[in-house]
Amino acid sequence: MTPQALTRPDVQNDGIRREPEAPANSAMPNAAWGAVVSMALCVAVLIASEFMPVSLLSPIANELGVSEGRAGQAISISGIFAVITSIFVTGLTRQLDRRLVLASFSLMLVASGTTVTLAPNYVVLMIGRAMLGIAIGGFWSMSTAIVMRLVPEGSVPRGLATLNAGNAIAATISAPLGSLLGSYIGWRGAFSAIVPLALLALFWQWVSLPPLPPRRSEASSSKGSSNVFRLLLRPQVAIGMASIMLLFTGQFALFTYLRPFLETVTAVSVSTLSLLLLLIGLAGVAGTYFVSHLLQRRLFSILVPRHRDYDSLTG
Repeated sequence: MTPQALTRPDVQNDGIRREPEAPANSAMPNAAWGAVVSMALCVAVLIASEFMPVSLLSPIANELGVSEGRAGQAISISGIFAVITSIFVTGLTRQLDRRLVLASFSLMLVASGTTVTLAPNYVVLMIGRAMLGIAIGGFWSMSTAIVMRLVPEGSVPRGLATLNAGNAIAATISAPLGSLLGSYIGWRGAFSAIVPLALLALFWQWVSLPPLPPRRSEASSSKGSSNVFRLLLRPQVAIGMASIMLLFTGQFALFTYLRPFLETVTAVSVSTLSLLLLLIGLAGVAGTYFVSHLLQRRLFSILVPRHRDYDSLTG
């Protein structure tokens, strides 16, 4: 062995040249990151499907012959089924390959979009929206854990950010885009535009996701999933969950019926409505960005109004 070889890190004491090992947190193969991006696409389609009725509430109600209040329940039923699914999906699927489970929820998203597009009456519409709720609850409850298995530990923040990018984009543009599409191709055409994207996400997941058999820790932890409800026996948890529920109930009650209000009270045009919905989405993105920095220093003063501020508003 030459003296130069002794100083080279890729040559061992036996004189055999070996490739240096990659660092533990190196980038994942393209297939794994492709799987993460496919999941982000599915998340975007899920969120777009969930909020699409907000901008199409009036035409849906008119064509199906129901009130706008009943048509708005299409959003409520998807939320109810999402909550129920997210609670029980881990225990029901603990013995199944996560790749198969995730593909099943994506397939249900395709079926939901098709059912809503072709719905001849209000009942079929609600069935399609309930299917969407199952897909949302199941996909969201498993997506974070799956991303953590697809990327190395050092890349988990990047992987989760990629996943949530689909959520942020869809939440911003789904309502105004639905209003715009509805004005040209009708509400059924707007919903039908989601189906090809859902099929693309399903196919992409199927070819990019590796086999993900359940782990022993996941199987054992799912047996104690009923302990989640015991947390509500703690006053702090119960009060916190109740306040969060009331907060989002008020937010989505306003957001759901925004189009009927703007059309009947302010008499805005469809183009103006689309612009207003886009501004609301952009404001949400900006608020999320700025509040993330403020919460690091002033958590409680932002989440809970101070007594003197409340008194000044109501006094």
